[in-house]
Amino acid sequence: MQWIIFMLLLFISSMEMLTQNRWKKQASAGLLANCTGCILCSEDNGCITCHHRLFLLIWRDGIRQYGMCVHTCPPGYFGVRGLEVNRCTKCRSPSCESCFSRDFCMKCKDKFYLYKGQCFRQCPPSTAAQPGTRECQEMCEPGPWSEWSACTHESQTCGCKWGVETRVREVPEAAREEGAACPALQESRRCRMKKHCPGGEHRVG
Repeated sequence: MQWIIFMLLLFISSMEMLTQNRWKKQASAGLLANCTGCILCSEDNGCITCHHRLFLLIWRDGIRQYGMCVHTCPPGYFGVRGLEVNRCTKCRSPSCESCFSRDFCMKCKDKFYLYKGQCFRQCPPSTAAQPGTRECQEMCEPGPWSEWSACTHESQTCGCKWGVETRVREVPEAAREEGAACPALQESRRCRMKKHCPGGEHRVG
């Protein structure tokens, strides 16, 4: 009787060991599938340490976090290289698609415009929206208008009925260096000329 009980216990113990080994293999297979590029990996939290060239990206879902090793950080993150680990750090602004540092955006998401590292739904005053680049470009403030030029027609100041006169205004050097978008810097208008030139020359305009 004791011999039968002993064999029964041995059989149960063997089945438990087989079940545990099967579970460990399945767990290891799943763990390895999620630990690509990892040096140290946790079944519950994924990658903890990555190979030197890779970045550690931490996904957070409520109180749970999970690590992945990636070659490049995804949109909304930027890479920071460190002595022990390279990390993907999230941009502070949720409207930023890619950033140079936590607080300096390089590209904004759709419906936002970039200005001095920040994202805006509408460009600030004294700037103009550039739909092609989705950036806010500063508007320059030109100097005062000059006096109207002499009324001319084909470089002549007389001999015609109608000519054109022009005035201009200068752009500050700082605005020119920054490539700011400027309003009109030159204006022209029609003007009446002297039909008779000195010396009796007469042209019909």
